[in-house]
Amino acid sequence: MTTQHALPSYLNPDDLGPWGQYLKQIDRVTPHLGSLSRWVETLKRPKRILVVDVPIERDDGSIAHYEGYRVQHNMSRGPGKGGVRFHQDVTLSEVMALSAWMTVKNAAVNVPYGGAKGGIRVDPKTLSKGELQRLTRRYTSEIALIIGPTKDIPAPDVNTNEQVMAWMMDSYAMIEGNLSTGVVTGKPISMGGSLGRREATGRGVFVAGQEAAAKRGVKIEGARVAIQGFGNVGGVAATMFANAGAKVIAVQDHTGTVVHSGGLDVAQLHKHVAEVGGVKGFPGVEQFMERDAFWGIESDILIPAALEQQITAAVAQQLRTKIILEGANGPTTPEADDILADKDVLVVPDVLANAGGVTVSYFEWVQDFSSFFWTEDEINARLTRIMQDAFKSVWDVAQDKNVTLRTATFILACTRVLQAREVRGLYP
Repeated sequence: MTTQHALPSYLNPDDLGPWGQYLKQIDRVTPHLGSLSRWVETLKRPKRILVVDVPIERDDGSIAHYEGYRVQHNMSRGPGKGGVRFHQDVTLSEVMALSAWMTVKNAAVNVPYGGAKGGIRVDPKTLSKGELQRLTRRYTSEIALIIGPTKDIPAPDVNTNEQVMAWMMDSYAMIEGNLSTGVVTGKPISMGGSLGRREATGRGVFVAGQEAAAKRGVKIEGARVAIQGFGNVGGVAATMFANAGAKVIAVQDHTGTVVHSGGLDVAQLHKHVAEVGGVKGFPGVEQFMERDAFWGIESDILIPAALEQQITAAVAQQLRTKIILEGANGPTTPEADDILADKDVLVVPDVLANAGGVTVSYFEWVQDFSSFFWTEDEINARLTRIMQDAFKSVWDVAQDKNVTLRTATFILACTRVLQAREVRGLYP
């Protein structure tokens, strides 16, 4: 039975997009929240939504306007935390869902943040570097009133990077009149960034994969790994799995799909992608496949590390794998989840598997406040411990409640969020 939600006027009830996917996940966790369920509507309404116009002057002298967002979903446990993505298909529904998943993710690994997210509807490939800088700085000025090191801390996401964070940090400093390095994370090391931050999300996926494989009796050495997305998350995860002795047998990105049953040379694939911009044309592979055929490849571990809603019900029927590690946010629909559960595929959800990035962002934030920086070995060891502890906690809930790891993660995280909401009460 589909739950009827009191929807805000700015959403289309006939096409809720990613926010609808999130609402279904909340419906599944609600029966497990006990007395806290009286607060569950809190999770179905973002605390604050800011929609801004972002005008810039193009290099040719014309004026272009872009639509920007910053959504703060829930801040009961601490300041907002979440990335900023630049993509031509960004929607308010998507940013709302991403901010909500950040709420769950932060609570799942027990870092003291709430969930937030930002985005601009723009294809950054159509902008020069100067235009991209002007866009970033204007966007920062428009959302400056609600961000800050104790309010809401942006970070890189799709099509944003260390340079974009540096521009955001500098713009905020100009507005405030003082330098506050903790206003963003994922920034360059020279500006207060953290060692290990760039690789953190992919490393977290790998650690979660080790834990999941141990539970399912899958040996990492020799395991067949297929990866969708070869950017910062998928690329790092590929390297770590390959270094651990796994065989990365297939990689798909926006340019195509490459397959080699004996295992791709991941180091050479990284070089190829750096030179040509994608995996297409990589020499020495057995075959280049049609896009949809990727999902039929038999593997031990599948890592969707691209965009949301990639594994639909139809795709789930095709999958031949044992473990799915969600490197991307929201890659699996609720309908697909049910099919995968019936097929006994272990899905390590995004709100757990890719939490390594926000965990090391938390480390960066702490280091900025103290002006005392840790070694990369210290950071990686702390990240590994947090990811292992979080996985164990979620696994125990899943076994106790006889639910999937996704529902177990939501039970654990939503309980923490709503306990904080209840204790704080309502003001006024």
